Amino acid sequence: MAHELAQAAVANGADAVLACGGDGTINEVVNGLALSRVPLGILPGGTANILARELCLPLNPVRAARQLSRWQPRRIALGRARWQTLLLGADPTAETFCRYYTSVAGIGYDAHIVYKLSAWLKEKFGVAGYVAEAFRQLVQYPFPDFWWRADGQERRGTFAVIHRTRLYAGWLHLAPTADFFAPRFTVCSFPSRSRLRYLLYALAVLLRQHLQLRDVSLDQCTEMACTPVDSAATIYFELDGELAGTLPATFEIVPDALTVLVPEGRSQELEVRS
Repeated sequence: MAHELAQAAVANGADAVLACGGDGTINEVVNGLALSRVPLGILPGGTANILARELCLPLNPVRAARQLSRWQPRRIALGRARWQTLLLGADPTAETFCRYYTSVAGIGYDAHIVYKLSAWLKEKFGVAGYVAEAFRQLVQYPFPDFWWRADGQERRGTFAVIHRTRLYAGWLHLAPTADFFAPRFTVCSFPSRSRLRYLLYALAVLLRQHLQLRDVSLDQCTEMACTPVDSAATIYFELDGELAGTLPATFEIVPDALTVLVPEGRSQELEVRS
């Protein structure tokens, strides 16, 4: 519904579109606004609020609305995923499915957590619900391998996050060198199939030491292709925290794709910090 409302706003010549909700709702609106010139104003109201936190917006939607008149338009790039496996009611007549995203695309382990997470657990416990499901899947998930290829490199992983933002899950600094205002991805990849190794990954991420582990990689690219090592394996991916599809899939940067309203001076501060 949010997708269609945003498209209608563009068609009707709206001066701006305001979206109140979490990253999933913002993603729906972005897919209705992508490639238009209509600015997006974000009023945070979700679980993780990755994009709102990245932009240092007030997490209270009322406070955000009061500051909105002082925010400045800034043109940004978006990530775009393309895949062929029907999921979540996509148009069955389409040969290739396509969806934009603003913050993160997660492949493998975290997408499987989203797939298994019950709506009740998410609504009642928020981020804590994700953590509980993550521990459950640490025991149950088989960690199937996939290949990812970017800029002439090929790596093997069981979990990868294709970042536009530095933050992951709202507060984890998984990709500290990511630059939201630059037209590129920053990819953090974990290759192990060992459950004990994943416990070490989790601890290292919490301590912001994961990039010191020899098998964790951080790469930059503008396009990435992912395919399962075993073609029979079902490996999910999520976009901005919402389940989207299964591999194989490609992810690409689309420059100059969206106008977002940003607190005055915040974009310059983010650029200096990155």
